[in-house]
Amino acid sequence: MTDKFLFIKSYGCQMNVYDSDRMKDLFINKGYKITNDISKANLTILNTCHIREKAVQKVYSDIGRIKKLKNDKKNMKLVVAGCVAQAEGIEIKKRAPTVDFVVGPQSYHKLPDMINKIEEPLNSDFLQNEKFKNLIYNSSKISSEFISIQEGCDKFCSFCVVPYTRGPEFSRPIDDIINETKKYLSNGVKEIILLGQNVNAYHGNSTDGKSRDLSYLINTIAEIDEVKRIRYMTSHPIDMTDSLIKVHASNPKLMPFLHLPIQSGSDSILKKMNRKHTVSDYLKIVDKIRTIRPDIAISSDFIVGFPDETDEDFEKTMKFIEKVNFVIAYSFTYSPRPGTPAQHKDNIDQSIKKARLSALQSLLTEQQLNYNKSFINKDMEVLFEKEGRYKNQFIGRTIYNQSTFIESNEKILNKILKVKITNSTNFALECQI
Repeated sequence: MTDKFLFIKSYGCQMNVYDSDRMKDLFINKGYKITNDISKANLTILNTCHIREKAVQKVYSDIGRIKKLKNDKKNMKLVVAGCVAQAEGIEIKKRAPTVDFVVGPQSYHKLPDMINKIEEPLNSDFLQNEKFKNLIYNSSKISSEFISIQEGCDKFCSFCVVPYTRGPEFSRPIDDIINETKKYLSNGVKEIILLGQNVNAYHGNSTDGKSRDLSYLINTIAEIDEVKRIRYMTSHPIDMTDSLIKVHASNPKLMPFLHLPIQSGSDSILKKMNRKHTVSDYLKIVDKIRTIRPDIAISSDFIVGFPDETDEDFEKTMKFIEKVNFVIAYSFTYSPRPGTPAQHKDNIDQSIKKARLSALQSLLTEQQLNYNKSFINKDMEVLFEKEGRYKNQFIGRTIYNQSTFIESNEKILNKILKVKITNSTNFALECQI
């Protein structure tokens, strides 16, 4: 029997990484082997992201390159999955006939049946509950594993496609999450990262039928001895409850890191973005959590050049960043997304957007560099997750989610070790045992 090979490429967020892993599990269960060489693949899946315009352009560019490969290799099937598939499924089939199957992020569990011609070649139904019940949960990870606990969004920020590509907010039952967690732990995984488009909006049912929040779920997972570390992302400020904030002080397994996007430091722009919170609201959250957990590392997201953003609005964002002092942040220029309320207005010149982004990123990089430098000569606990690109090099993460690298002749993969930080860069810490 000839081997069948699957090549899968993920774009965008950790939710897509999680979805790609589950698609791999589905096809491994069907006898496929995973390959990193697309020329060997019988089945190629592009698991796409629709958040930014460049991500969409990259998908179509990749489809164009794969078309030639498909012409040479007649038995390759091409799947476009994920958020671009959800938003532009019919358009993809028209624009790129070389694509065999199109499947949205809530119905990819049907892919094997689609390929076996039991299902239609285009599926964009919202089937969250059905999806999670029909997935297979294996793990090739040895230290840290993502678990999707919440999907979709009811916030309808004016720039965001997530409510249209991922559907309404849906939370998985606690028992399902615990069962998935235990499967990964049986492989030796030590860290669980809880994922959601609005992960702190989690409201899944427990065994007794009661709706429970994220703080309850974290405490429940922490009761499992084999779990050594817990993280969660991505959060929305309006769902940052006091109970969740308190867990950062009371639960030692919850890592002192919080990714809390604000998008702008101007109330005027936040209102246009339909963010439903103010700068003052955000600062109160920061004050609360730093009061009970002073060493908490806080990261965020920023969009510059949003429609009608003035120089004054941008200056408020810069002052806000200086006030909060982030350990890391992700920033982008605004690009209109089809189907969103803000799509019809893009009135900031591209050169202004780029200049503002450059200034903002320079400030954020300075903050990150200073933060990392503050750990030199200090002892820290690091979970070593993978081998580095150099001989005897290993990559790990601190409790504050900083990337860390070390040279060691010992076998330290999947170990939590106390190390001394010897050097720092913008993006990583160097350490020794």
